[in-house]
Amino acid sequence: MPSILVASDAPSVRSEILAVVEGRDNEIRQVASGPDVLLEVAEDAPDLLVVDLQMGNMGGMAVCLDLRLAESYGALPHIPVLMLLDRRADVFLARRSGAEGWLVKPLDPMRIRKATATLVSGGTYHDESFHPLPELVGSAATTQTPAPQPPEQ
Repeated sequence: MPSILVASDAPSVRSEILAVVEGRDNEIRQVASGPDVLLEVAEDAPDLLVVDLQMGNMGGMAVCLDLRLAESYGALPHIPVLMLLDRRADVFLARRSGAEGWLVKPLDPMRIRKATATLVSGGTYHDESFHPLPELVGSAATTQTPAPQPPEQ
């Protein structure tokens, strides 16, 4: 039974992840801060850490970097990390921190399920979805530049 630790200071984010992975033969634990992640992991390392990039006092990137540092000198086993990102530009941060996977919000059950299953089984998951804002579709995102006018004589 895989052990999954979910870390976010937003109860709605934790609830969204738990609703998808709970009851699927997983042992689920949850924490609300980066320092709590480190305490939980030191006590009992999970098979997967799902961590929100944006947490108040120690975000997902700092947590992931700390885990990778502890792993490098043998203090912790390797723990796959699925990072929850607020925007596409944050993919750079997930890569730099050593996360095996990431999801760009808004989240949906299918991507959460696929990402967690892939990471628990030893793979990587890189969310390639892009959800443009509805108000941009058909307007600024697709407007054409007017044709240049011939010079006046």
